[in-house]
Amino acid sequence: MTERSEGIKGHAPVVTFSDEGGLVTVLSLVRRVVLLLAVPVILFWAWWLATAHSTDFFWPPLRQILGTFDDTWFHGRLTGDVLPSLLRLLAGYALALVLGVGLGVAIGSVRVLRALLEPVLEFFRAIPSPVLVPILMLFAGIGNEMKILVIVSGCVWPILLNTVEGVRALDEVLSDTARCYRMRPHSRLVHLVLRGASPQIAAGARQALSIGIILMVISEMFAASNGVGFTIIQFQRSFSIPQMWSGIILLGLIGIALSAVFQVVEARVLSWYTGLRRAQRKG
Repeated sequence: MTERSEGIKGHAPVVTFSDEGGLVTVLSLVRRVVLLLAVPVILFWAWWLATAHSTDFFWPPLRQILGTFDDTWFHGRLTGDVLPSLLRLLAGYALALVLGVGLGVAIGSVRVLRALLEPVLEFFRAIPSPVLVPILMLFAGIGNEMKILVIVSGCVWPILLNTVEGVRALDEVLSDTARCYRMRPHSRLVHLVLRGASPQIAAGARQALSIGIILMVISEMFAASNGVGFTIIQFQRSFSIPQMWSGIILLGLIGIALSAVFQVVEARVLSWYTGLRRAQRKG
């Protein structure tokens, strides 16, 4: 809010107020919303127009796909298929986050351990996670444990490797300062190691989230009785093509929702980091 005084000779000055900062904020918000929605809206209308008069059995009109969406997913399958899939995804993702960060801090902090385990980590990272599904079925069966392990096997690697690199990149001056002040191991871990490596950990966690959604679907396509992936395969086998496409759209919406939640959490956790970067750019 700025104050401006104007006057004409012989008359009292007139005081006016202009909220230039608020206007800039609103325009910036509108610009971000337009940039966020522009590409999805264009793709939606392109799909709608391209299939408006389609008679292909495997490429039905988008209006027909959207017409089956409510009856397909919100009348029974929301709790019977969508919710179990999300619970498996969250369980596997949380377990991968704990394992990845814990092992990454240990490996990144101990040079001998890092040199010993680096070839093994590179070997297992190169194995595609879907290949492990038949092996995990032999040991864990066909229940939820197998599906969660499949998600963990793929999500843990980007978190682990990014954590190792984040711990290795810690400022040596800060480490020496913490050692000189004789910080307790717990305080050093929380306030120096984890906080300093948190930007790299967040980058790995973002990659792991997209991998987890893919593995959630793949794990449900093998010996499952519910879940989004299982239902999509059942629609495909029964030639219910509009319902199958609606499941694919649902997976995209789930990915968007989880990404939005992740961005909110990331912005809150890394507020100190973004504020520091912003101050450095201005300086």
